[in-house]
Amino acid sequence: MSQSPFALYVDAQFISPYAMSAFVALTEKQIDFTLHTVDLTLQHNHLPQYAQCSQTRRVPTLGDGDFHLSESSAIAEYLEERFPAPGHVSLYPAVLQQKAKAREIQAWLRSDLMPIRQERPTEVVFLGEKRAPLSTAGQFAANKLIAAADIWLSEGAEHLFGTWSIVDLDLAVMLNRLALHGDALPSKLSGYAARQWQRPSTQQWLALQQPAAR
Repeated sequence: MSQSPFALYVDAQFISPYAMSAFVALTEKQIDFTLHTVDLTLQHNHLPQYAQCSQTRRVPTLGDGDFHLSESSAIAEYLEERFPAPGHVSLYPAVLQQKAKAREIQAWLRSDLMPIRQERPTEVVFLGEKRAPLSTAGQFAANKLIAAADIWLSEGAEHLFGTWSIVDLDLAVMLNRLALHGDALPSKLSGYAARQWQRPSTQQWLALQQPAAR
């Protein structure tokens, strides 16, 4: 059996939400790939051999044969076009305006809400660490996130756009920065985030953290 041409480089602690997003995208597409870890704490992402794969020296990085691509949203879009429906699960909605909205939400979650990411880092989400109460700036960002998600999601909604998309995972990660820490969050939103966390592809990623968390 020939080795898969796909490789995914992720952080060695398995706590990068962006690496998680790329892992879930590949898993949902049912694409065979080899998983490689990069120890960011030892700055192995700056080693020359890794810089050949990722000129930006970041994780995740996808390898497709001799082609390499970093940034999780770029990876998801590449996989969506490389392995389109109906042969593979869609990572984005099929309707044009919904797809555009999904990419808007994805970009917003990566570029805004910095106080939440600073005060509720991924160690909170994946390793259960506890931090101080949210600052004024952190609470302001949390309120902005809650207000937006409340508009996007109806009561008991399973997904943002009727069926699962990669943006459901991305939104759930941001909501779980608050929910898993015990910060105040409407039950509609915490319930949605908890349901996303139970998706099999997400559970596969969470299972990888167990050795590093001991």
